[in-house]
Parts: sequence; C-alpha cells; structure tokens
Amino acid sequence: MSRVGKQIIQLPNGVQAAIDGRTVTIKGPKGQLTQQLHRDVAIQQGPDGLTVSVKNPDSHLQVALWGLSQRLVRNMVIGVTEGYRKQLEINGVGYRAVLSGKKLTLSLGFSHPIIFEAPAGIDIVVEKNLITVSGIDKQLVGQVAANIRKFKEPEPYKGKGIKYTDEIIVRKAGKAAAKSAA
Repeated sequence: MSRVGKQIIQLPNGVQAAIDGRTVTIKGPKGQLTQQLHRDVAIQQGPDGLTVSVKNPDSHLQVALWGLSQRLVRNMVIGVTEGYRKQLEINGVGYRAVLSGKKLTLSLGFSHPIIFEAPAGIDIVVEKNLITVSGIDKQLVGQVAANIRKFKEPEPYKGKGIKYTDEIIVRKAGKAAAKSAA
C-alpha cells in the first residue's frame, strides 16, 4: 500500500476536475492543467475529492506510480489555486538581469549578453538582483528556474553566479589560504 497514493485529494471551492479515461483536467481560478496518467493508474471523483488507485497494489512499480500520480494531481490542484514560484539571486560584480516583455537579458561576465525567452504560462519578475519565476505548472516553473541557473552556476570560491535564494553555497579556501596553512 502506498501511504501517499491512498490520500484523498481535496478540491477547494472554485476548482473543478474532469476525468476522461486516463486524462485528468483540473480547472481553477488561475488556469487549467491537464495530465495523462499511466495505464495502470485509475482515478475517480467522489463527494469528498479525487481518489487515485492502481490495479495491483502488491506490485512495486504500481505502488510507486500510485504515489507519483496522486502527487501530480495534487500539485495540479495547488497550481490552479495558489501557483508556484522560485526565486533566484544573482551574485557578482557587474552581473545583472533586465526584463523587457517576455525576454530576460542576463549580463553574466561573458563577452555577450544572454537572452532567455520565457515559455507560455511562466511569468518572470526582476527586482535588483532577484529573479522570480512563477506559474501554475510546478514542473515547468522548476525547469525554467533550473535553465536560468544553468547559465552561470555559483562557483565555490567567491560565490559568483546565479543561485536559488534558499540554496547554501559551500565555500572553498583559495590557493593563498592553502599555502599559509601548510
């Protein structure tokens, strides 16, 4: 049995679920999301919410799919009601970000600026050295934030680069510090 999979997904006020075979569509105040579930996973709508089940609860693969499917649908419900956001911080002298429309221009110490176009459904906001990526699809928000971070990952000596605001960069001692210790 999957402890996560057997939990009932509550639908808040203003959120509707439509189930068509293996396709689940969740519609809420912020938008609409659709997810195709695995063929071994079934979903039913009851009076107290959505219930996810599998054909064979003794199979290890199906138990994993059970929990995964429940969390995917739950993330869709949270996305259409509250939304998701990730914050990135730019550290480094001369490193900056400018937003013009849906295009994010990053100056990260290279010989050329990097231009990143936000995909549909993603909003990007720039305030000084903070970049906020927000949207209703959790996977897409995380992927866009990871793609932006990948342009200049933080380095361990001075911490220059793009990092998540809650990320801790473990610093290393430089060469001068290593020589004086010996």
